[in-house]
Amino acid sequence: MRIAEIYKSTQGEGLLTGTPSVFIRASGCNLRCWYCDTPFASWKPEGIDLGVDEIMAQVDEWDCRHVVITGGEPMLFAELIPLCEELRRQGRHVTIETAGTLFLPLECDLMSVSPKFASSAPDRQAHHRWHHRHNETRHRPDIVRELIDQHVYQLKFVVDTPDDLSEVQQYLVELGSVEADRVLLMPQGVEQPDLLRREEWLRPFCLLHGYVFCPRKQIEWYGALRGT
Repeated sequence: MRIAEIYKSTQGEGLLTGTPSVFIRASGCNLRCWYCDTPFASWKPEGIDLGVDEIMAQVDEWDCRHVVITGGEPMLFAELIPLCEELRRQGRHVTIETAGTLFLPLECDLMSVSPKFASSAPDRQAHHRWHHRHNETRHRPDIVRELIDQHVYQLKFVVDTPDDLSEVQQYLVELGSVEADRVLLMPQGVEQPDLLRREEWLRPFCLLHGYVFCPRKQIEWYGALRGT
């Protein structure tokens, strides 16, 4: 499994915000969102191949129950299955961060699915091949449905502009039978002023529909720094 980094920090997004966690970041992704804040795990993937035992040895360096496996896209790697098994065997709480385009029959405690909207596609002129591939791949509500049916879940949507809000509603109708308090809307951005500007219209929308507003607290706490 190709790994870009393993580090301990505090979860800044989602229902477990504020929880001390070890983050395992897989390197490699089948999508290319224009706003990706971890290009070293997608556009220009870095890292080294590690076995499950090697990953576990690094996780064991920290006394931390919560582990987040993120990316890139960790579902690209079949090694994720035995890794999750070993983490849970040790009594650790496992969160998987995925875009919901791939399925693996794995065990976890929280499936955090972040489907990508049409606005996430890279520029057609600058990245023609990836623009086409991204749009062909990003929308898989059938896989998302399977993931949330099998796991405790949160649906975390990255929202860039007010135009995305109608797509939120359309997507949830297509998906069907989703608990509103498991729907998290997160402003796109890696600078606190940008996040606050989007919060002005995104938070009221969440309150109106019973969704959870999901600030990116790690940006507030640390800035857009790698390893946080």
